Amino acid sequence: MKSGKRVTIATISGVLFGLVCYGLASSSPGGVPNPVAWQLITSRALIGFGIGISHLRMGHWSIHGMVMGLLFSIPLAFSGLMAPDSPEFSKSSMFIWTIVLGMIYGFLTELITSVLLKARMETQPTVATA
Repeated sequence: MKSGKRVTIATISGVLFGLVCYGLASSSPGGVPNPVAWQLITSRALIGFGIGISHLRMGHWSIHGMVMGLLFSIPLAFSGLMAPDSPEFSKSSMFIWTIVLGMIYGFLTELITSVLLKARMETQPTVATA
C-alpha cells in the first residue's frame, strides 16, 4: 500500500510549484490564458502525484525527483512548442526551460517530501526463496 502521507505531501508540493510556475509565466507581458494556467498547475501537480505513488528505486531520492520531473515535464514541453512566437523566448528555449524547471520542481518536491517532512518511499519486504 502506498503511503497516503507521502502522496498527499508530494501532490500538495506539486500544486505549490505549479503556482510558482504560473507566477513565473504570468510575469511576462501579455499574461497567460486560463487554459495554459491550468495546464501549468496540473502538470506540476502531476509531478508531485507521480513522485508520491512511485516505488522506482533510483539510488538516491534526488535522482528520483529529477527523473520524475523530467518524465512528467515532457508533455508540457511539447505543448510549449505550439505557443506563439515571443521576442523573449524562442520555442526551443521554452522547450528546454520547461524540462529543466520540471526537474528542479521534481527535486524540490522530493526534498520536501522525503527529507524535510520524512515521508520516505516505502520499502517492499523481500521474500526469501528456497
